[in-house]
Amino acid sequence: MPKTSPAAPAASVVHAEGVSNDEFRAAMSRLAGGVVLVTAQEPPLDPDDPSAPRGEDVGMTATAFVSVSLEPPLVMVSLRAGSRMDDLLDEQPLWAVSVLSESQRHIAGRFAMKGRISDRLLFEDIPYVRGAATGSPLVGGALATLECRTEQRVAAGDHTLVIGRVLTAGVPSTEGGPLLYFRGRYRQLG
Repeated sequence: MPKTSPAAPAASVVHAEGVSNDEFRAAMSRLAGGVVLVTAQEPPLDPDDPSAPRGEDVGMTATAFVSVSLEPPLVMVSLRAGSRMDDLLDEQPLWAVSVLSESQRHIAGRFAMKGRISDRLLFEDIPYVRGAATGSPLVGGALATLECRTEQRVAAGDHTLVIGRVLTAGVPSTEGGPLLYFRGRYRQLG
């Protein structure tokens, strides 16, 4: 019989392997992760009409982002299945990543909010440039920026692993340290 903590909420799911969602979440919160902003642009409403309105920019904070391969250059981001970004990257293969600095905690928090306002308003006062290869927003002051094209999508439980080929890589800022996520909070080194 699986063990559960007496303090565990009644709604905590215990899997056949004996690990509850709460136990897994608590253990994984001890792994510090870098914080990135994943961005993409929705396709135009009418791709055949050059004068059609451009699609909206979309952004999402992620901590499950890793380098996968040097040859060819590949990265991977984990997206909650059925999220707006997951749905968008299923139809739009071009996307970008901005590695956030410790001074960009407000950006991470803004794009991680549940029930948030429209992405258009979230981008409104954030300095960014459009990537030459993807057209996606690249955040000004980020420690690094990458533009990617999806190579593979892998269903993994309640998430989708999106593996992207890096089309461009830049280091726009050498100032400051990385923004980290540890034990459920944004942190900085030191």
